[in-house]
Amino acid sequence: MRVGLALYGSLAEQSGGFRYDRKLVEGLRRAGDTVEVVELPWRTYPRGLLDNALPDFGDRLRVDVDVMLQDELAHPSLLLANRDLPYPIVSIVHHLRASEPRRLSPLYRAVERRYLATVDGVVCNSAATRDAVAALGVARDSTVVAPPAGDRFDPAIDDAEIASRARNRPLGAIFVGNIEPRKGLDTLVEAVALADADIELTVVGRAVDEEHVAEVRRLVRERGLDERVRFTGRLSDAELAEALRESHVLAVPSRYEGFGIVYLEGMSFGLPAIASRAGGAIETVADGETGVLVDPDDPVAVARALDEFATDPDRLAAMGRAARRRYERHPSWAESTARVRRLLADVADAPDPVEPEVAT
Repeated sequence: MRVGLALYGSLAEQSGGFRYDRKLVEGLRRAGDTVEVVELPWRTYPRGLLDNALPDFGDRLRVDVDVMLQDELAHPSLLLANRDLPYPIVSIVHHLRASEPRRLSPLYRAVERRYLATVDGVVCNSAATRDAVAALGVARDSTVVAPPAGDRFDPAIDDAEIASRARNRPLGAIFVGNIEPRKGLDTLVEAVALADADIELTVVGRAVDEEHVAEVRRLVRERGLDERVRFTGRLSDAELAEALRESHVLAVPSRYEGFGIVYLEGMSFGLPAIASRAGGAIETVADGETGVLVDPDDPVAVARALDEFATDPDRLAAMGRAARRRYERHPSWAESTARVRRLLADVADAPDPVEPEVAT
């Protein structure tokens, strides 16, 4: 097949969604498909909507392909352009903007509903994402769930190393993700302050929302945590792998995650996760088995989970082993790419809709 992929920015971006797109492109090419990437300029949400008023915006999307993939992140710019494109379209939904707890969620829901009405199929990274897409009117038989593999590191780690690490103290928690309100770092910092045990927190990630970063740093100062919370910024893969290997638990209590590839990446190191019940994390993190699930914005529950890990190394080790086994059972990129290819082939081979005859 000749496949296109339209997205904001570049495939070289480092967040989980862009890694997903990049691995999918690699898998399609490995399977013999040609893939043409159409990189659209980054837009704020309002500026993206204004692209629809530009008569020539759709010209950059007119490439010679059998089917076009679109990263749903770029949906504000594609509402009207999609109506005039000469090929079928499949959207990749990492998570809907309307699923996030935002003041403008009703607006986002209306816009995303209109965007999804212009596509012929949807690739979802989790069953939770598929449910959210279906709630906006997309037929389930035009969707496929193709989760990310989470094998960014695939470290060699055994049960003995997991058990030995569990007895080291103080407990080391690691947060990995963009520093923005959705990721719940403020909740985690409050939990570290509330915990009875001494918890050392490593924060790895890019500052996306400077106002939120300032708020989190203020919390750290006010709670007297300057010696126990370390901000590293973005790390190389080698540096991040080392930080994960030295930690006890991955703690990212997001307010919403479409999937949360970072939980799987932590599990590859035998790290149980502290995650939110909101969204797709529940499909990876089994509460009380491979981690702990909490409600969004509940620092007391996060503190309780941290204290339980800190005071019970046997439980920590058992959950670390279960987390590693969960990672090993997860579908590979090859399996997920095969699911996407089947959907693309079905969409590309579907007959064109018959235009109704107009009575004269």
